Amino acid sequence: MRRASNQDSMAVALAGDDRDWRSRGHLFVVADGMGAHAAGELASQIATDSIPHAYQKRPDLPPCESIVAAVHDANSRINAKGSNSVDFHGMGTTCSCLLLLPDGAMAAHVGDSRVYRLRGHAFEQLTFDHSLVWEMAALGHANEEDVPAYVRKNVITRSLGPHPTVKVDLEGPLPLRAGDRFLLCSDGLTGPLSPQLVGMVLASLPPEDAAQTLVDLANLLGGPDNITVIIAEVADPATLGQKKDGNSWADSVTPLANGPSKRDWGFIVALAALLIPGIIMLINGAMTPALVSGGMAVATLLAWIAPRMKGENPCRGVSGHFGKAPYRSYAVAPSPQSIEMLSDVVRQLEDLEAQRSWPFEWKEVHADRVAAHKAIASGDYTAAVVAYSSAVRRLMQAVRSHRPEPPSDSGINLNAG
Repeated sequence: MRRASNQDSMAVALAGDDRDWRSRGHLFVVADGMGAHAAGELASQIATDSIPHAYQKRPDLPPCESIVAAVHDANSRINAKGSNSVDFHGMGTTCSCLLLLPDGAMAAHVGDSRVYRLRGHAFEQLTFDHSLVWEMAALGHANEEDVPAYVRKNVITRSLGPHPTVKVDLEGPLPLRAGDRFLLCSDGLTGPLSPQLVGMVLASLPPEDAAQTLVDLANLLGGPDNITVIIAEVADPATLGQKKDGNSWADSVTPLANGPSKRDWGFIVALAALLIPGIIMLINGAMTPALVSGGMAVATLLAWIAPRMKGENPCRGVSGHFGKAPYRSYAVAPSPQSIEMLSDVVRQLEDLEAQRSWPFEWKEVHADRVAAHKAIASGDYTAAVVAYSSAVRRLMQAVRSHRPEPPSDSGINLNAG
């Protein structure tokens, strides 16, 4: 990375068993800190340390409310730390959380880190950037590309920490399908790389290779920031609660929405507590108390039914209320035009062979380029992406091996003479 300190942090909290999966799902978090000295690093670390813990501590709340409460808790912790120390005053961090649950995917979000979903060759941004560029574009009903170039793209309008309270956007739940891939990332990735390139690489490679290729490309193309990427793939929505070795904790995974929630049980208990005494009083001839009890029971029943008649979700009232995702959608099927940047990067890397004295075997990179050309000639553009990406990873691995403690992977100057 270019920065001396890594201001990005991440957390992955997978359900430990079938019961955890049914009630809390899998949680993924990316945070990108900001602030002088080590303040940004501390802010993002507080967020990724505290959010999974706070989320698990509120099993009494539905997951959508619990994750928003956890983000609010992280904001309070960061704000308190910044308020009590001159060195950390004003520190903050972005925060993007993804929940994979039996009834769908949900995102809780503050700042300009992003959550994407790849479905087939459609690459969708599920979060709204809380940045000056995006806010101005939204006010003008335009795309961010239409905002004047003098408007700085790295100015964010919302983050955790600087203020005692913060608004948290909530998106979803979005249905899951086999083959869906979700990508969480800091702006260190999306700054130097276009969404179309990110989506194309994600669609063409296995998740682990895709993540490494994207980080390497961002570094090669001059990414000045820390880069964090998490990729989660849905192999089969029905087996998301199963162990990695394929042995399930239950014969099937039942969506949470199929059974009464804790809130529903609360209504049921309250209704029973009113109806049973009312019936007893009616039998004993106490008409007035019986009518009062009956009226309260009807009111309780209506309070339970009304939101469902309106189609409301049990997560109503939480900031964001399903949101409006997706905010952007890109077609990312590989094509001769879309792989041109990858081809240029590999060609420039090969030009470095005569300029550097690295102990590196270039034959494999040349072989990858030849394989890519053959794939393009045959019309297999996905295979070309795979080959070009392999060449990028080979060289960057050699750079890391040759310079074990580099200040930045992006120290390569593709324009060196």
